Amino acid sequence: MGSGAIISLLVLVVSIPIGIKFVSFFDVPPVPKLEETWWGPGTKGSEDVGIRPFKITVPDEVISDLNIRLRNTRALVPPLENAKHSYGITSTLTKNVLDFWLNKYSWKKREQFLNQYPQFKTKIQGLDIHFLHVKPKDSKGLKVYPLLLIHGWPGSVREFYEIIPHLTTPQKGRKVVFEVIAPSIPGYGFSEAAVRPGLGAVQVAVIFKNLMNRLKLNHYYVQGGDWGSIIANHIATLYPQNVIGLHSNLCFNDMPIGYLKKAVYSLKPSLIVEKKYEHLVYPMSTIYGNLILESGYMHIQATKPDTLGTALSDSPAGLASYILEKFITWTNPKYKEREDGGLTEKYKMEDLLDNIMIYWITGTITTSMRLYSESFSTAQTSLQLAKIPVPVPSGCSRFIHDILYTPTALLEDKYPQLLHVTDHEAGHFAAFEVPEVLAQDIYDFSEKVLSSTMNK
Repeated sequence: MGSGAIISLLVLVVSIPIGIKFVSFFDVPPVPKLEETWWGPGTKGSEDVGIRPFKITVPDEVISDLNIRLRNTRALVPPLENAKHSYGITSTLTKNVLDFWLNKYSWKKREQFLNQYPQFKTKIQGLDIHFLHVKPKDSKGLKVYPLLLIHGWPGSVREFYEIIPHLTTPQKGRKVVFEVIAPSIPGYGFSEAAVRPGLGAVQVAVIFKNLMNRLKLNHYYVQGGDWGSIIANHIATLYPQNVIGLHSNLCFNDMPIGYLKKAVYSLKPSLIVEKKYEHLVYPMSTIYGNLILESGYMHIQATKPDTLGTALSDSPAGLASYILEKFITWTNPKYKEREDGGLTEKYKMEDLLDNIMIYWITGTITTSMRLYSESFSTAQTSLQLAKIPVPVPSGCSRFIHDILYTPTALLEDKYPQLLHVTDHEAGHFAAFEVPEVLAQDIYDFSEKVLSSTMNK
């Protein structure tokens, strides 16, 4: 055997296992079976399956303590000249927010506002789970569909207060209306946090599926952005028999084939993305560089959430600045170039403070951030849900100022029943920023699902 033949044979011997491993990297794994873990104190026992009405009631001493802390905020470090918010939210803007919080924000009035919708609690897998449950007042002649709305971080159910009336009120020319169920993620706001490690986004999906079962709503739409999108994806993948359709305002493809296609299409971006949106996808170096710039919070929350949580739980100034920085950059990245951060361009200060207050009065900033460490753990990623396509009818609302934009050609692998894709001029907190736009998009999607089902 000649030397050339020997080299060819060696290359073949080496390349076969590499090739097999490469192909297996793209294999779709089986859907995992999830245990219904007990996340509450003690060991699993008989669970109270009752559904209890709930109203937000905060003792006066909690608000008095908050006001004392606001008055006694230490002098903040002056911002650098002309830096705007490129180093994070400026102390100048933070002081303005704190002044409004102390002198113009009335918790008693806001408490009434937050209690306007029916709220409940029920025990699921050892945890008290809080949720809004709003039914349409008039549904005569319409098909009523349950809609599970799931929030993200650093949001809360407060994000949905403006969109709920659009979803639960009959719309002219529409054949459907929604019955909204909006739970607080465990460890967020009024939902109890796990007492032991392991409750990541996949396990939240199990809890929310059980919540819907508890409500005897076994077929429903599910919608979310941020963590809500990830949890919604998991519910649709794990329990497709329960999900009529999945709608998200942060669709993405985290399958291996998605990353490969994105790299290949970088040679000719026009094949997968309109010219006006090309800058949201390519060059990849710019996009990933920006993600690194804006995702430092994610790394610390995925590794040391309790350390950061101690600081934020003790300081309303720290909590407000940490959360509001995200409402600046994630609503529109250009807002960090403005002195006012554009905060009141799309939101009212009272509304932003409502969301912050939910974290403050419940003391849940630490437990909310643990969702990152639990969801990026080896135990979580080993389930390989990221490699499994979503098997239900799906719709995606892309908001061009969001932190991620995924072309339709890349979404089709993750969502093989992709019926609906739209683009809108808004940012990450769509339900909060443009509630009517998002609501109409959800309606459009649901009617496509209905039409698709009828045509089968």
